[in-house]
Amino acid sequence: MFRPASRLLIAALLIAAPVQDLVAQAPAVPDTTPGAPLFTSRDAIRAVGFTGLTIAMFPLDRSIARRLTNERSKANRFLNGASNGVEYIADPGSIVIGTSLYLIGRFTNHPNIEDLGWHGTEAVLLGSGITWMLKGLAGRARPFATADTTAHDFKFAGGFTNTARQSFPSGHTTAAFAAAAAVTSEAERMWPHHFWLVAPVMFGGASLVGVSRMYHDKHWASDVALGAAIGTFSGLKVVRYAHEHPHNRLDRIILRVHPAPAPDGNRIQLGLSFGN
Repeated sequence: MFRPASRLLIAALLIAAPVQDLVAQAPAVPDTTPGAPLFTSRDAIRAVGFTGLTIAMFPLDRSIARRLTNERSKANRFLNGASNGVEYIADPGSIVIGTSLYLIGRFTNHPNIEDLGWHGTEAVLLGSGITWMLKGLAGRARPFATADTTAHDFKFAGGFTNTARQSFPSGHTTAAFAAAAAVTSEAERMWPHHFWLVAPVMFGGASLVGVSRMYHDKHWASDVALGAAIGTFSGLKVVRYAHEHPHNRLDRIILRVHPAPAPDGNRIQLGLSFGN
């Protein structure tokens, strides 16, 4: 019989499996390379991996939920506190951290930090929007709201009016993986020699977020798998598109805002620069 902490680790490794190619080695065509196509053959491999994992989790959802939410595991105060912490880091932490990095980079004139903060935030917002729509349409009952023995209680469009039916996919996991994918892609450009360190830390932390949502009986394993897929693709595609189209309208506005002294010398005002 595995101990609770061991179960968390095993589940985290299962969730992270489809993105292990991201941490094993840098992509042949980096996501930040100008001229790189928006979708590549590696994306197809990732999609197949995530799809397979999500489908494989459906028959195991109930069993995994029982193992992670048993009373003995709940009694572990350290485990409960740690899982709460990683969830807050994902939501609202991913937005807070991303926005803070953007502002720090903007006001201290560090374009790379500004870029990292904005694209991480943009990826989280994109992934969260997709997840919100799918949650509403799928209308899947959360584990704590399911009285019978099935984990397949879906109701079309039920998630738009009932929060207890917003299980599929996991929003926290989406946010965590979106931030991880965006930061990892940007790190590959800014600190290529440290890519091997950044990627495992970011994706490992994102995987623990997904496990904690299962531990708290808020999501099934398949919810977490799909959330990881949406988040990963959101992060990768936002960064790739931004560097393929450096003059896109949104980045031109967000990344060209600059602080400057007001004419009276007593205030700071924001201005726009549309130069290269």
